[in-house]
Amino acid sequence: MEVGHVVFGLAGLLALVSFMPPLAARLQIPYSVLLAIVGFALGLIIHVHGWAPMVMSDFLDSLQNFEVSSETFLFVFLPVLLFETALSMNVRRLLDDIGPILMMAIVAVVVCTLAVGFTLSYISDYGLVVCLMLGAIVATTDPAAVVGIFRDVGAPKRLTTLVEGESLFNDAASIALYSVLLSAMFGGQALSTGTVFNNFLFSFIGGGLAGFLMGRLAAGLFIWLRGWPTAEITLTVALAYLTFYVSEHYLGVSGVVATVIAGLVVGSTGRTRMSPATFEQLAGAWSQFGFWASSLIFVFAAMLIPRMMVDITWMQVALIVVVFIVTLIARAVMVFGMLPLLGLTRFGTRVSRSYRIVMWWGGLRGAVSLALALAVTEQHNVPYEARQFVAVATTGFVLMTLLINGISLRTLIRRLHLDQLPLFERLLRNQAVVIALDDVRAHTQTIANNEQIASDACDKINAVFDATQAGIDGGSAAQLTLDQKVSIGLAIVAAREEELFFDTLKAQVVDWRAAESLLARAERLSDAIRAGGLLGFRSAITADLRYSAAFRMALRVHILFGYQGWLASELAKRFINLMNKRTVARSLIQFAEKEIQPLLGAEATTIIVDAHHYRLAQTEKSLQAMNLQYPEFARWLQEAYLGRMARALERLRYRDMLSQSLITGEMYADLIKQTNLKWLHVQQHPGLDMALSTAELVKRVPMFEGLDHASMKAVCRLLKPRLALPDQEIRMHHRRGHVMYIVASGAVIIHLPDSTTIELGTGEFFGEMSLMTGRDFTYKATSLGYSRLLMLQERDIDKLMAREPVLRDAINTVVNQRLRALQVWEEFESGKRSHEPLPDLANTSTGPATEHGNDTNASEPAAEGKPAVDGVTKTENGAKVEGNQKESTVTAALSSEDKHLASDGPQPGEQHDDAGEDALPRPI
Repeated sequence: MEVGHVVFGLAGLLALVSFMPPLAARLQIPYSVLLAIVGFALGLIIHVHGWAPMVMSDFLDSLQNFEVSSETFLFVFLPVLLFETALSMNVRRLLDDIGPILMMAIVAVVVCTLAVGFTLSYISDYGLVVCLMLGAIVATTDPAAVVGIFRDVGAPKRLTTLVEGESLFNDAASIALYSVLLSAMFGGQALSTGTVFNNFLFSFIGGGLAGFLMGRLAAGLFIWLRGWPTAEITLTVALAYLTFYVSEHYLGVSGVVATVIAGLVVGSTGRTRMSPATFEQLAGAWSQFGFWASSLIFVFAAMLIPRMMVDITWMQVALIVVVFIVTLIARAVMVFGMLPLLGLTRFGTRVSRSYRIVMWWGGLRGAVSLALALAVTEQHNVPYEARQFVAVATTGFVLMTLLINGISLRTLIRRLHLDQLPLFERLLRNQAVVIALDDVRAHTQTIANNEQIASDACDKINAVFDATQAGIDGGSAAQLTLDQKVSIGLAIVAAREEELFFDTLKAQVVDWRAAESLLARAERLSDAIRAGGLLGFRSAITADLRYSAAFRMALRVHILFGYQGWLASELAKRFINLMNKRTVARSLIQFAEKEIQPLLGAEATTIIVDAHHYRLAQTEKSLQAMNLQYPEFARWLQEAYLGRMARALERLRYRDMLSQSLITGEMYADLIKQTNLKWLHVQQHPGLDMALSTAELVKRVPMFEGLDHASMKAVCRLLKPRLALPDQEIRMHHRRGHVMYIVASGAVIIHLPDSTTIELGTGEFFGEMSLMTGRDFTYKATSLGYSRLLMLQERDIDKLMAREPVLRDAINTVVNQRLRALQVWEEFESGKRSHEPLPDLANTSTGPATEHGNDTNASEPAAEGKPAVDGVTKTENGAKVEGNQKESTVTAALSSEDKHLASDGPQPGEQHDDAGEDALPRPI
């Protein structure tokens, strides 16, 4: 066939299908049904077109000579349909209903296959394998017609997600079963349930893995193509076809699943990896590709109907009716039986009865079923009777679903009232109409005054506004409860947050990595609000400020191996994210006060604003800790943020000047180029310096002052720098051995067994008792902020003690004192001691012994025989001992010992009031 005739035929078909959508809307029938009718008519006309004029005759000749095979459907059209549908789906909404979707996509296909296969095998003369193959072919659903109806009548988005999600994955299940049954027919071997299950599992899971990897590979390549929209969109087209073909031909897994997963990956990551302009064009481009593919595949498939139905018999007509009834029964068992049961488990979500009715009746079949039937007719190893029966039964069944289910589905949706908004959305819509009409009325009156429009014209326009307000039904938002208003308001603000983060990406205020993290966290916040309202918002904020999994892994690597690079990178990412969250949180508060209050009222708005003020306070608290620890990096972030905002504003101003014809296109391009060069430095941020050099940290510790260079070098080899995060519990074991820590900067809280705490600052250390005695002590150490610690392992303690006798004597003295304190406490807990008086701190300390706003004498015994301290006791070196109405016995015992160490050993007569089983005072 000449190339010119092929192009002429395709162009004619595209011109024909371009008129189908408006015609289908006017006739009130599904678009796919109209395409099937037109294709069926063309399939008849192409064989009897001698009457047609020359141009029409040549067009019909080109259609008649088209060689449309099953591979054309599967390898040319199907990848585009799958990828386009997956690309437009919200992955998070899909995952919310993944239980029902997989139930209908996999289990329902198997049930339908078995039901049709065994029923037809029982009532007809066709073999079981042939009947099962027919069952697998008719089990796959086609969402094109159903989703088109959903859009026309305004069906709920979740219902669309359920139907589209099912159709995406049941194609894979159906094709996998079809392939196994076709292989069994070729080989003449008996079917094995285990073989079928293993092959299906391998094909499904393998396809998902292949699609994920290829999607992630493409997402990485998008970064290299940023700024070239045509190249980025072309890569998505190549990805759809390559994923399908490579998976099917080389990997032997499901190309359908692979293409779907690749589309979902690109859809979820593309908005941050691609340039913003490209991502906005991507949906429109793929919507066009999908329209071409779905239209042509339906027309071509319908054109085959006359040829495939030519030898139909009345017995086969009766069997088609049986197939139609059996598939409805099998689908009803799944929708009304299995889905409710799944909803009772943690693997499923509840699906309402009206949704289930539409899912049951909306299981239309389409081009994929016809393509698989066509593939059977091309298998000459299959007996002719089997080929003819599969082709006839599939074609007749597809026509029945389109003409019966498809045409009646619109009426069913309306009778179930699924074309109407839920009550609370109607109330909110009415309130929005009232607010909008008031604003529009005021602006219209301003225009009339400025343009000096006649009063009678103004009256007619105002009459339209009055009629609209009078026609509002169902009340206003005042009928909503306060909890409903707060939940709706929080959801609106959360959606606005996602828009703000995406706007910062478009303005290049943040890079794609930061935007990806911020958008993912914003989506999780939206999910939490949708599930739990205000409580969900608060719990999500707490979770949002926690450290990411990558951060915790980097910290773990740092603790185990001392590697700092990864942790520094994660700290920098957290710093940037917190700054952007703070900026957006402030904008959201202003948005809520301005836009939410007219919509939902002052009371609900106050709660929403207070919730976001709490979020802002928590964010600033986390950010303040990092600002104090890394001031240089914080200053650079502020400079970079302001510089990027200035760059975005400058670009916007030049764009406005171009739109007003103040500058030419060439001038605009040159100005943008100069702007990018001018602000290039704000893109290249310095790394975050964790300042964890062992030598630098050792110099900060008073204990090591006076050491010579050789000793300092030896100590640095034994001590390992570690970073502790705010509220992080510090591990007292490392690689199955005990460790001790010296606080180089920051502060650490020691939680003692009797619920008292001690705060240790720079120069103090803890954990040495476990190293010296080999015993495990019950206590917990947590970091107050970002603390820099020096870790000494059990295997290195002997080396340090042997080399530095001064340090050895100091540590041994303190260990002995604390062991004595521990013994006193244990005797008190066991009842051997009933009273332990406090020492007279006034005679042994140079400063005040207590501070809590009173002059309680610390040496007075408690009424119950235990020493009492009201609040916080502060040692002369600054360490705090906190208790609840009473002081720890360990603290009391330690306070009576001489624990003040000089650089050359303990000095008599010097008192140091510190506590803790392993805590050591700051050496002087």
